[in-house]
Parts: sequence; structure tokens; C-alpha cells
Amino acid sequence: MKFGVIRFPGSNCDQDAFFTIKDVLEQPVEYLWHQDRDLHGVDCVVVPGGFSYGDYLRCGAIARFSPIMDSVISFAKRGGYVIGICNGFQVLCESHLLPGALVKNDGQRFICKQVTLRTETTDSPFTSTIIQGETLTIPIAHGEGKYVCDDSTYSALTQENRIIFRYSDPLGNVLESSNPNGSRDSIAGITNETRNVLGMMPHPERASDPALGSADGRRIFESLLKYAG
Repeated sequence: MKFGVIRFPGSNCDQDAFFTIKDVLEQPVEYLWHQDRDLHGVDCVVVPGGFSYGDYLRCGAIARFSPIMDSVISFAKRGGYVIGICNGFQVLCESHLLPGALVKNDGQRFICKQVTLRTETTDSPFTSTIIQGETLTIPIAHGEGKYVCDDSTYSALTQENRIIFRYSDPLGNVLESSNPNGSRDSIAGITNETRNVLGMMPHPERASDPALGSADGRRIFESLLKYAG
């Protein structure tokens, strides 16, 4: 499976994603420059974390208009796999590939720490090998990671089983105290209606090797590889 990792001005997790795909998963991968439109025949696009365009105006709002995103939107609508991580999640929401928005954390502070995620569904390419209810330890690093949406969007996400991850305690209990940023219903990751686009605030590429403190993030990529087979 061939991956492409987008590089925007201000991206700072593109190399982490590249390393995980190339050296941990041993899959072909190349960088995709934000001003290009050619996706070079990739099977999955990774929209990485960082501060695209310095997060001026609004996180992800300028990156959404990069030429590469026109191609990503068309790619996703054709069923291509897309993973948006942290700032990438923000870009996907700004691009309307995913509903809702990411706003400033409760407390108005940047948060960088390990968190626990509860896997809400295995009915997605990205969690197909993870047990429903299983917890993953994956780090976050964001200042605007609070997921918000209107009631109709929330209803659709819940009824269509599109909430992929929720913040929880280590035992899998979804509590107010385990929600690091105030996201609605502790939402940490969602998918689109056709389930080929994933957006999540935690960084699975930073939890792909035991040397990093956790290898749980690797399982998200491995699920996709097995699903796409």
C-alpha cells in the first residue's frame, strides 16, 4: 500500500508519519508538496500535524485552499483513504471532508501529554483489527483540539456509528476528568459517511514504537493495511 504525506509550510509531524510508514510499517511512502496537485498514485493520504501556514486566521483554514487539497478532496470522494492527524484533522474539517470543527481547548492552554482512547467501533478500516472498547495510549499535542458540532451532526455521528475514538481513563471509562480539551462527548476521532476518511487529534505516528512509550498508534495503520489487503 502506497502512502503520501502532505507537507505544508509549518508542518512538523510529516517526518514522524513518514518514519512510521517507511521504517516501522515498511510500506512505500513519499512526500506530497502542498502546491502540487499530483498525488502520485498513492492509496492513502496522510494530512499530518503541525501548524500549517502558522495557524494564521484559523487552524487549517488556509491549508484547506492549497492546490493539493483539491486533489485530496476528489481522491476521498472516489473512496481513497485519508488520515488527518491533529492539524490534519482541522484541515479535513475546514475542507468539509469531515463535519464539525476544532476550537480552543477548555482552559485556553496548549496540552502535550499521553492520553487514553477508547475504541468505539471496529466498523472502520482504521480500527478493523482493534477490539471494540479496547483502550490505546497515544499522545496529544494541541491548543485547539476541542471538537464541536451542532446537534444534527452529533446525532448523525452517533446513529451512524462514526465516532471512532473517545477520550477515556485507562480502564475505558469515559469521564469528564479524562477529557483533556472539552470535546463534545469526549470525541477524539471521527470518520466520514463512507468511512474512508479518519480525523483524530491524538498522534498515532508518535506512538508507533515501544521506544516512544507506546506502540498503540501503530495498530491504526496496521488495521488499514489489513483492511485494504
